[in-house]
Formats: sequence, structure tokens, C-alpha cells
Amino acid sequence: MDKTVYLSLLLDFYGLLLTEKQREYADLYYNENLSLSEIAENDGISRQAVRDALLRAETVLRDTEEKTGLVARHTKLLAQIGEADALLERIGSLNSRKINSPELLSLCLELHRKLDEMKL
Repeated sequence: MDKTVYLSLLLDFYGLLLTEKQREYADLYYNENLSLSEIAENDGISRQAVRDALLRAETVLRDTEEKTGLVARHTKLLAQIGEADALLERIGSLNSRKINSPELLSLCLELHRKLDEMKL
């Protein structure tokens, strides 16, 4: 996953753990795509001060993810849902052709396993 996308996702999950300024700067940098200079100019501070705040914010976000693993679980769940959706598409395609085949039964069993994985 792209670093910016990953940090934006971490910000969505754990942003409330940051200070107000850290959260604001991280949002502007990762979500609004503003440069360090633009953020600094808008807030009347140095570019280095913005960079320092972002580095502290990244540390908090990464440390929290390392301890909780919520983003990793969320990402895995989304991938499993995508796989289950693809299986449903294949089942729908076979069913629309009124094919009663071992492949259809196999897909149903695989889908059932995927859904069981998502319950964990």
C-alpha cells in the first residue's frame, strides 16, 4: 500500500489520539495534499515545525497500529470481502446459465469458508 494512503488510513482510525494541531497538519498533508511549505505559510509557522509535528503524529499512528493491528485487520477483511464478492459473481454466472455442476457446489463451499474467515 502507498505510504500516503496507509498514513491517511491510520489517521482515519487513530486520528483522535493526536493533538489538534498534529491531526490538522496530518489531514492537510495526507488527505488534502498540501505541501509542508503551504501548511506552514497558512499557519504562520516554519516548515520545520510542520515537519516535526507530522513526524510525531506518524510515530503515534504507527505505534498505535503496531499495538492494535486494527488497520491490518480491516485491510484483510476488505480483501476477503472482495474475494467473496468475486465468488458470488461466478456463482451468479453459473446459476444464470442453469448449470448444476460440481464447480457451483465447490464455489458455494469456498464462499462459505470465506464468510467464516470474516467472522473472526
